[in-house]
Amino acid sequence: MRFVNDFTDYEMIDTSGGEKLERWGSHVLVRPDPQIIWNTKKEHPLWKRADARYHRSNKGGGQWEFFKTLPESWTVSYRSLNFRIRPTGFKHTGLFPEQAVNWALLMDTIKNTGRPLKVLNLFAYTGGATLACAAAGAEVCHVDASKGMVAWARENAALSNLSDRPIRWIVDDCEKFVAREIKRGKRYDIVIMDPPSYGRGPGGEVWKLEDQIYQMVDLCSGVLSDDPALFLLNSYTTGLPPSVMQYLLGVTIQKKFGGSVSAEEIGLPVTQSGLVLPCGSTAIWKAEK
Repeated sequence: MRFVNDFTDYEMIDTSGGEKLERWGSHVLVRPDPQIIWNTKKEHPLWKRADARYHRSNKGGGQWEFFKTLPESWTVSYRSLNFRIRPTGFKHTGLFPEQAVNWALLMDTIKNTGRPLKVLNLFAYTGGATLACAAAGAEVCHVDASKGMVAWARENAALSNLSDRPIRWIVDDCEKFVAREIKRGKRYDIVIMDPPSYGRGPGGEVWKLEDQIYQMVDLCSGVLSDDPALFLLNSYTTGLPPSVMQYLLGVTIQKKFGGSVSAEEIGLPVTQSGLVLPCGSTAIWKAEK
């Protein structure tokens, strides 16, 4: 399993009973996680002193219970990158900290390739990967169907002093955008895909990962340059284990460009237990060195 230990502004303190105890900067939150099926004793004192807890509703969604007055938003940092954190109505905070392991990989790849690179970040959310690539010196196209998420990503770019970097901010359905880029002859050296398990595009288009991921990856193979460097595919869906994702990149990207494919779970270290909580998987295609 791949994970990072240098995200000092985030800490997975403990996990038990379907919940995770987390520190985001100076604020402690309790959020649900259905894969936490163990009921170990909640011995850490911060379980009783958390700032807020998210309660799921039997009817779907849920709500936050605040034990202390929290700011509307606050900032956490990873290396040179800064992110605005907000507790949202769907339990999320605007950042998936386990993705820092992929941000580090992207930054190293861009810095070590030795040539200018163009990056296409699809389903780009609040811009973690976008900022990492821009900070490393790449030209980035950031695409997400949510206008609000793109605006949030631009906030994060400003917080990270990256507003002047060559980043295109696009609100669009990712599949339709890629198809148009191929027709326009636009090509990218790195493609990042972090698709949701289920979602809707700006025009109401339905996205279901298992049904559409092969078609999407195959389409994206046509937007890669003649000398691509990396293709990165994330999944939080239990129906897509790492071995399936590795095979998928093997019959699409590797078949066309050679290189190598690998896939592993990614996770977050848990301070109390010394173990690592799985947080999805990433499949990676790399060009031959």
